[in-house]
Amino acid sequence: MSKKEFTALLIFISILSCRPQNSNKREVLVGGPCEGCEAIYEYGDMRLSSTDTLPEFKTTEPKLKITGTVYQNDGKTPASNVILYVHQTNRKGIYPTKGNEKGWARRHGYIRGWVKTGEDGKYTFYTFRPSSYPDRSEPEHIHLTVKEPDKNEYYVDSFVFDDDPLLTKSNRARLDNRAGSGIISPVFQNGILVAERDIILGLNIPDYE
Repeated sequence: MSKKEFTALLIFISILSCRPQNSNKREVLVGGPCEGCEAIYEYGDMRLSSTDTLPEFKTTEPKLKITGTVYQNDGKTPASNVILYVHQTNRKGIYPTKGNEKGWARRHGYIRGWVKTGEDGKYTFYTFRPSSYPDRSEPEHIHLTVKEPDKNEYYVDSFVFDDDPLLTKSNRARLDNRAGSGIISPVFQNGILVAERDIILGLNIPDYE
């Protein structure tokens, strides 16, 4: 081996030794890939609380209140400091925009909201019942994303409505029940539809520890 070749070999070995030992290890994401889940960070300077009122709630019928408790993985202990993000269609079945949206609001529209649970794990969204897409390809639904303090954001089953004729038997069978069933059954109380759904963190979520 020539001196030039020997020098090149030493340089190559030096480069390999400087590489991090975990360079080939990929970070495992809780919940798997999630397009648009990073929208959960787009609340800006909003001070999050356990209750949020979505745009057009006051002017749109039927009004809807969704409430419940977020539990830790044991299904019993309330989970605090958990951010929930929702977005939905309007009564025409579209995600409306005003034209000045940035980030994921360009696709999710402006009918969206955020809450952050307190020590009791409770949350409440005031909104209205959405419509299905104009082509009626999907049941009525409200998308839901979760961010725990020590994990990446991930999606859970959307809120869907038990009395929706588009929520067929086959559609129900395809639900993954991520964080528990997303099927809600609103009832009229004092002029507003009220529905409850508890959320169990990690339930049926891939790679959750």
